[in-house]
Amino acid sequence: MSSMPHDPQGEPDIARLASAFADPRRARVLMALADGRALPAGRLAEEAGVAAYTISNHLSLLLDHDLVTAEQQGRHRYYRLANGEVEGVLEALAKLAPRTPVTSLREHTRAAALRTARTCYHHLAGGAGVALFRQLLDAGWVTGGDGLHHPDTSQDRLSAPGKGTDYVLSPAGADALAAWGIPPHLLSTTRPLRYCVDWTEQAHHLAGPLGTAITTRLFKLGWIIRGNTPRSIRITPQGQDGLSALTHIGSACG
Repeated sequence: MSSMPHDPQGEPDIARLASAFADPRRARVLMALADGRALPAGRLAEEAGVAAYTISNHLSLLLDHDLVTAEQQGRHRYYRLANGEVEGVLEALAKLAPRTPVTSLREHTRAAALRTARTCYHHLAGGAGVALFRQLLDAGWVTGGDGLHHPDTSQDRLSAPGKGTDYVLSPAGADALAAWGIPPHLLSTTRPLRYCVDWTEQAHHLAGPLGTAITTRLFKLGWIIRGNTPRSIRITPQGQDGLSALTHIGSACG
């Protein structure tokens, strides 16, 4: 008779992990951290809508489930998502979850900020992300589709990674983005580009490594900055000018 292994592994305990996401206050904490920033407990208490003395219990549970990490800086502990997999779970849940009604000015302000510009994983989304992708298409830097979501004829689903259109970077686009500072290894003209169907705009925005690299570059140039609402982005006056001139690369990369 065979003996039991010394360290038997059963099926993943999905229910136990899911319980950490199930409380709306903890869900708001996780969403507040979904743009990659590290935030102190006081700020997370504001996002969760709880008193400062209450947030420690929620943060302890998230730490116990390895969903967040904490580091001490001076008098404060700063929390961030444990890894990119947690962010992926949040995005997947956001795609499946029903939308809540907007019932206050604060919620309206937050919703408007996220629709205008936000991060999706680590790439630019919302109206700004869709507009940037439209600009790349119009300039001929990206080819293969029209940037629009066609629900009747496409395999794409709203608020999900796209798979129905084979976008590729053109040689002109690869050259221009290389001159603008994007790493050459991300500028393949044969490998299909990843994209998402934007859930607020119902159109496509650029995703994947190239989308992340472009967004990182926009932050580095100061063309976009973090907004007050978690995941929201603000385009700076310099960014307004720079993005308008981006596809005239000679004036944008000086």
